[in-house]
Amino acid sequence: MFDPASLKYDGNGLIPAIAQDADSGEVLMMAWMNAESVAQTLHTGRVTYWSRSRQSFWVKGKSSGHVQELVDLRVDCDRDCLLVLVRQTGPACHTNRRTCFYTAVRDGAEVEIMEPMA
Repeated sequence: MFDPASLKYDGNGLIPAIAQDADSGEVLMMAWMNAESVAQTLHTGRVTYWSRSRQSFWVKGKSSGHVQELVDLRVDCDRDCLLVLVRQTGPACHTNRRTCFYTAVRDGAEVEIMEPMA
């Protein structure tokens, strides 16, 4: 049986979690989880993060409707990072873009490569 306490958390009890679209493979976002949010995610099937700014749980899509449904949770070889494969409803980014990775560095300049969703 998987025990979230077996993961390697940082000094604040957090572990980085990368959300990836389970179908397309697109990297959607990175956020933080603690042992309890990992457990909640596995129990409910709704991805739950830990908000460092609010110091509270953040169930993705609870207020926006942009839900992340858990497909698979993967642990990296060092047990200090998670890959969360999801089915994303709507944009993943709070800027209303499909992914948080909408800025590229090209020829030394930052370039927005994705517009907000309509």
